[in-house]
Amino acid sequence: MHQPGTFCWIELATSDAPAARDFYTSLFDWTVNDVPMGEHGTYSLLQKGGRDAAALYQFGPEQQGVPPNWTSYVAVADADTTAAEATQLGAKICAGPFDVFDLGRMAVITDPQGATFAIWQAKNHAGVSVRDEANTLCWNELHVRDREVAKTFYATLFNWRLKETSDYVEFHLGEDAVGGMLPSPAPPEVPSYWLPYFSVEDCDAAVAKASSLGARTYHPPTDIPNVGRFAVLADPRGAAFAVVKLTF
Repeated sequence: MHQPGTFCWIELATSDAPAARDFYTSLFDWTVNDVPMGEHGTYSLLQKGGRDAAALYQFGPEQQGVPPNWTSYVAVADADTTAAEATQLGAKICAGPFDVFDLGRMAVITDPQGATFAIWQAKNHAGVSVRDEANTLCWNELHVRDREVAKTFYATLFNWRLKETSDYVEFHLGEDAVGGMLPSPAPPEVPSYWLPYFSVEDCDAAVAKASSLGARTYHPPTDIPNVGRFAVLADPRGAAFAVVKLTF
């Protein structure tokens, strides 16, 4: 189980599921376990060594026109209570809370600055069963327009403690760093957003491979002192994500 207040799942919504499967399985050496969802299509679990690392699905008719995107999920003890608290803090509930079969209960939320994320109250599916290894999730980062507004919202909603420098904020749950925040580098018309980071063995090699598979580089491989080397990419459908080779 994932502790409430920690990131527990990531999910790609895309306009071309077969192409996305080919891209990510080639890039991260993942395998796919397809789960039929009846009228909702197929939910593809992306796995490393048989363990769930992420998932993807194709947009339904009601989502036409939405850009492909990765959604970050935060574990919570009670989805209904957390969704109500988020609303009181100025967020918008996009979907839910609702049950996902017997797997868990969730809601999709847009924060006061437009960043969308999900909350997950686990039942029979806790979330990712592998992370912080090569080719798995290792970090979630908020690119934000107003740092002070975001600090108040997330610290209140998830009881996160803030560790701040002049240009970066780490979100901590107790003594553990669970995510981060920095000013958004995107054009002004792009709202705030959450960005997942995948750990890789070699940042430059991962970027080169992604590029050969049709990805676009938003931020080239760059060293972060005492942290590692990272890059920000967009897959061939436009969904943004980051890769990082950590050195600590």
